[in-house]
Amino acid sequence: MTKIWKLFQYGYLFIAIICLIEGILKWNSDRNTAIILFIFSVFITLVFFFKRHFRKKVEQRNSQNQ
Repeated sequence: MTKIWKLFQYGYLFIAIICLIEGILKWNSDRNTAIILFIFSVFITLVFFFKRHFRKKVEQRNSQNQ
C-alpha cells in the first residue's frame, strides 16, 4: 500500500511539471492562463511536500507501534 501512495505522491510532481511547462509555452500568447498555471504548479508542489511529510510521519508512528 505504501508503494501506491508513493506513486500518487510523485504523480503530483508530474502534474506540477506539466503545468509549469504549459505555463511557459502559453506565456507569450495568453498571460492570464500562464499565471494561473504557474500558481497551480506552485500549489501542487506544496501539496507534494505536505503529503510526503505527512506520510513519513504516519510511517514513523506505525513503526513505533509495532
